[in-house]
Amino acid sequence: MTHRSGGILRAALAGLAALAVLALAGCSSSGSAPMAAGGGAATTVASVRSPEGFAAVTLVVTLPDGTVHEWCVWLADTPALRAQGLMAVTDPELGGAPAMVFTFPGDATSGFWMKDTLLPLSIAWYAADGTLVSAADMDPCPSDGGTCPITTAAGPYRYAVEVAQGDLGRLGLVEGSTISLGPSCSPQARSA
Repeated sequence: MTHRSGGILRAALAGLAALAVLALAGCSSSGSAPMAAGGGAATTVASVRSPEGFAAVTLVVTLPDGTVHEWCVWLADTPALRAQGLMAVTDPELGGAPAMVFTFPGDATSGFWMKDTLLPLSIAWYAADGTLVSAADMDPCPSDGGTCPITTAAGPYRYAVEVAQGDLGRLGLVEGSTISLGPSCSPQARSA
């Protein structure tokens, strides 16, 4: 998932970087993953691509009833990491972390798109005080080169949390929940 925050040049650079990653993946001995029925990438241990180059942080989710859950998630906290997001990732387990959290230095209103993002995702946007702004499901962009839709929050946000499509409820990212960020952590390694 890439964060679209203006500038054709930034989008072009991100696209070129993604193409380079995909070209390298296509040149590897395992080859590229074939598309499975239903549009998702068929995954094997040899062909699974996890997020790379991200630190991990604890996402603290407080449910409306006061129950607290802590999740070790990938952190996209720089313009370059926010632009990369979950592009080219084929691992439905996201490399052992159930989500990626995008953080912004101030309130943001720009949209997200699924350019070069291969897995269907759900996204929840949270305000600076940790309250839910809105949530949406997002599907990969059309492979026929059609327009890639932009998904926007219902209002300004400071955090965006992306998960495998349908997992927002499992993580407690629901109406009335709040989030905060805790210390660094280590995602669980994918089992072979």
